Amino acid sequence: MQIKRLTLLTLALLMMAIHLQASYILIPMDHQSQKNHLKAYGITYWVLSSGQEAYWLLNYRGGSFVFQHNRLFEKECLTRGVSYEIIPNGEFARIQQEISDPEANMEVMKLEKAPKIAVYTPDFNARGEKVQPWDDAVTMVLTYAEIPYETVYDTDVIGDRLVEYDWLHLHHEDFTGQFGRFYRSYSNQPWYRENVRRMEGLAKELGYEKVSQLKLAVVKKIKEYVVGGGFMFAMCSATDTYDIALAAEGLDICDKMYDGDGVDPNAQSQLNFSKTFAFKDFQLSRNSLEYEHSSIDNNRGRNVIAEQDYFTLFDFSAKWDPVPTMLTQCHTRTVKGFMGQTTAFRKQYIKSDVLIMGDNKPANEARYIHGTEGKGFWTFYGGHDPEDYRHFVYDPETDLNLHPNSPGYRLILNNILFPAAKKKKRKT
Repeated sequence: MQIKRLTLLTLALLMMAIHLQASYILIPMDHQSQKNHLKAYGITYWVLSSGQEAYWLLNYRGGSFVFQHNRLFEKECLTRGVSYEIIPNGEFARIQQEISDPEANMEVMKLEKAPKIAVYTPDFNARGEKVQPWDDAVTMVLTYAEIPYETVYDTDVIGDRLVEYDWLHLHHEDFTGQFGRFYRSYSNQPWYRENVRRMEGLAKELGYEKVSQLKLAVVKKIKEYVVGGGFMFAMCSATDTYDIALAAEGLDICDKMYDGDGVDPNAQSQLNFSKTFAFKDFQLSRNSLEYEHSSIDNNRGRNVIAEQDYFTLFDFSAKWDPVPTMLTQCHTRTVKGFMGQTTAFRKQYIKSDVLIMGDNKPANEARYIHGTEGKGFWTFYGGHDPEDYRHFVYDPETDLNLHPNSPGYRLILNNILFPAAKKKKRKT
């Protein structure tokens, strides 16, 4: 009996020693090990929110995360269904040494603070009065990953509230003031008429005669935010209409069904591409009833079969180019394509200093691009919903419980954590 007690005591001491050594939690992000890639970002964000630092292991097992172990963090991983491994100090030191090898295309990025997130969405959507019959991939994945965010709209932007946030998302918005060019198909629908009424009322309330003038003021305020050091992420029609609005400053590109008077016939020749973030030399669509704003979007005549619609993420040097490396972390380099009002960007209209991070070479289109403006950063991501190939008005929103390992949604969440990283100077 005494021997048995000693054996049990020895085992208990051994287990305690192992537990004391196990001082880090590794969240693997490779294809084989992680059950829920999307919620893994939420765990990491939650750890940062608690005041703890974390590490992003770029290109190590799909872009894994590491933070100090405690029982609360471990319990949260179990609760949210996120795969994790407990590793001792020595193992984490070995991983860091492996990553530091000059021949290894890997890097350790320290995550210091949970970024404060703003989603640009109409006030009536934020209040639950959902007039617009579509959803937003970013708000859906933030909710699924349990990452908190706040909403802002034109009144907040004009009122200079963006400085309160580290990261801003723009989604299904028409910054040209043409209400998504939905007139032909939906002008008789109650939601369309209500949206026009509300937007015209908001423009007047804020001192603008037209919605297009209000939206121009908004995009200029957002540009100030980025130049000052903000992080802006846009999807779908918020990408090209943002740049179109900047290029068309001072010009009337809205036809009478949108603003009560005609288009400036000389608008095309007077576009100023020096003001845009991403695009140059594009042609405005002359048909105001067409579901396109310009030649930027590679949607019309796009001969890509749905089953073969994929885009490839570029490989970047983690040690030399950590920013695009962070933004392209994934467990696969090939991502399913998906459509939207703005699906993809024709390469001939992309400025030479813009970084293409994902493209479909056979279609000569870019899907995922990035750039800098002043002290800040912006990312444009083509398409509406990464797990719904053709998302139409009135379609139900995607159930992300069915897509916990979505590569397309991972790219969105890379952008969410990007502002948390301690930026390193480019190596020389």
